[in-house]
Amino acid sequence: MNTDRTGNKVIIHLILSLLFMLPAAGPVFAAGNSVQYSVNGVDYEGYYVSPRDKAPLVLLIHDWDGLTDYEIKRARMLADEGYAVFAADLFGAGVRPTEVRDKRRHTGELYTDREKMRSLMQAALDTAHSLGADTGNAVAMGYCFGGAAVLELARSGAGLRGFVSFHGGLATPEGQSYENTQGKVLVFHGSADTAITMEDFSRLTMELESHGIAHEMTSYGGAPHAFTHFGTERYRADADQASWQRFLTFLDVIFQ
Repeated sequence: MNTDRTGNKVIIHLILSLLFMLPAAGPVFAAGNSVQYSVNGVDYEGYYVSPRDKAPLVLLIHDWDGLTDYEIKRARMLADEGYAVFAADLFGAGVRPTEVRDKRRHTGELYTDREKMRSLMQAALDTAHSLGADTGNAVAMGYCFGGAAVLELARSGAGLRGFVSFHGGLATPEGQSYENTQGKVLVFHGSADTAITMEDFSRLTMELESHGIAHEMTSYGGAPHAFTHFGTERYRADADQASWQRFLTFLDVIFQ
C-alpha cells in the first residue's frame, strides 16, 4: 500500500470538504477598495466591492456627510448578500464635511446645479462599469441627501431597474417630472421627520401615480429623519431593520 498516495487523497478530500462548506458569497470573497476617478478635472474617491463577477450592481449615494464609514459598512452588508456595490463620491476626494454649514454648502451646490449632480452619478456608473460591474443590471439607492440624488437620477431617465430612497428629500424641482423614469421607485420615510414632511411624501405618491410609475411608499411611525444611521440619537432599530429587509427583498425580486 502506498501510504503517501493515501495521505494525499485524505488531504485533497479535506480541502474539497472545506471548500463546499464555504458560503457562495460573503466577506471572504468581497474585498472592497477605494477607487480614484476624475470628473471634469476634479478628483473623486469612491468605494467598490463585489463578491463575484457580474453580480447585480447597487449604486450607493451618500448623505450630506460625504462618503464615510457608514456608506462603506452598508456597501459591505450588501456585498455579503451577493451584490456588487459602487459607493459614489459626489463631493470630491477628501471632502468629508463635519460642520453643518459646510454640509449645506456642498449639498446646496448640487441642488442648485442639477446637471452636475446627474453627471457625477453617471460618472460613478461609468467608473463602476470600467471595473467590471454590470451596469445594465443595476439599482440606485441613497440616504438623506443621497436619497434626493437618487430620485434626481430617476427623473433623468437613467436606465436602472430601481431607485431607492432612505429618508431622502422628496420634492420635485420646478420644471422636472417622472415622465421619463424607467425603473421602480421605492421610498422609505419616517413619519416623524420634520425636515421632509408627510405632505412631501403624499405629493410624491400622487406624482408617481399620475405618471404611471411603479412605486412603493412606506412610512414608519415615530421614525425621525436619518432613522437608519447607526449610533446616533436619531437611529430607530425597528424602522431600520424593517426597511433594510424590505430593500433586500426588493433587490431579490428585481434582479431575478
